[in-house]
Amino acid sequence: MPMDTEPQLVRIAADLAEQGWSRQDLFLTPDLTLELAAECHRRAAQGDLSAAGVGRGAAQGLQAAIRGDRIQWLEPGESSACDRYLARMDALRQALNASLYLGLEDYESHFAFYPPGAFYRRHLDRFRDDDRRAVSVVLYLNPDWLPQEGGALRLHLVQQELDIDPLAGRLVVFLSAEVPHEVLPATRDRLSLAGWFRRRGDGPF
Repeated sequence: MPMDTEPQLVRIAADLAEQGWSRQDLFLTPDLTLELAAECHRRAAQGDLSAAGVGRGAAQGLQAAIRGDRIQWLEPGESSACDRYLARMDALRQALNASLYLGLEDYESHFAFYPPGAFYRRHLDRFRDDDRRAVSVVLYLNPDWLPQEGGALRLHLVQQELDIDPLAGRLVVFLSAEVPHEVLPATRDRLSLAGWFRRRGDGPF
């Protein structure tokens, strides 16, 4: 890994190699985190977020008993805050490739808005017919979150279940094909950016 790679990115790579997941607080500056939260709220107020489906392609459909978030995918050039976030993710992609030789080629991401009571049942992020997603990333946008408000990300690890509160600026990274996880219901709106680093797939996708 290049000597000038920042320590936080180095820690994420080391955590993935050692245990398959990493949690980092204050991954973005507080100002950028607040800007992204405001962007998510703005899109929600404008009706730009859509109910998230389950599955992919022709098999994709809405299943409220499995997940209840509303999403919108990010595209470059939509806003300064989103572009700064995407640049930060690309720095992480390069650091993971330099350290772990994962061959990560690109990154896809969407805002995820969970209204009170919404959840996402236990699942893996890699599709059965598409193996490109290699590393999952979640950045939380919720200031002053309290544990009693719920909304934890529950990681189903080999030897334990680990609940991670969705605090603003907190980043969680894990191997897409190896860490089952779920989103627990909360008592207030829960905002995040969910994304996936992808490698070249073996299929014609």
